[in-house]
Amino acid sequence: MLRFDSPASPELIAMLKAGAVGVLPTDTVYGLACLATDKTAVARLYELKAREHKPGTIIAADIQQLVDLGLKRRYLKAVTHLWPNSLSIIIPCGSELNYLHKSKNGLAVRLIADSSIQALLSQTGPLLTTSANHPDQPIAATVKLAQQYFNGQVDFYVNGGDLTGRLPSTLIRVVDDAIEVLRPGAVTINPETGEIVK
Repeated sequence: MLRFDSPASPELIAMLKAGAVGVLPTDTVYGLACLATDKTAVARLYELKAREHKPGTIIAADIQQLVDLGLKRRYLKAVTHLWPNSLSIIIPCGSELNYLHKSKNGLAVRLIADSSIQALLSQTGPLLTTSANHPDQPIAATVKLAQQYFNGQVDFYVNGGDLTGRLPSTLIRVVDDAIEVLRPGAVTINPETGEIVK
């Protein structure tokens, strides 16, 4: 198990590409993370989180990474104006990505604004993330708490400082041009106009 002070570490990037699962700060909270294209790593992440039927969130550097992963550009084009932001949007996807969406036929995805995580994603490709905690436990706001949850079960920890007070991403779904807010969070969105409230 290794510890890093920056997500830009070449060693961390190499580890993720090789199938590592670990904890890193995102644009919102600390999350478990692994390469979204690595089925073995994804299965391990879900096992660590004890998640059988609740998919995580895909974070990416740009739309093309999501298209390359298997999401339809037409669905992404409709919401591109809302990114980059701490806003996760459920996008329909097919059975070829069942290992990620757990038969839900949709994935929460977002493009994030944090420059250090963007730099990481540009090197690794999209990551699957889920909050760094066990079910019904507080989300880890520090690496120390994340280590209490997962100890040596993960391959790395990235220290991003104390994230106390940060909210999870807002989660929405677009249905027939209407926006449904599934989880309020870091971004406030007007469901009638579909625009972010400044």
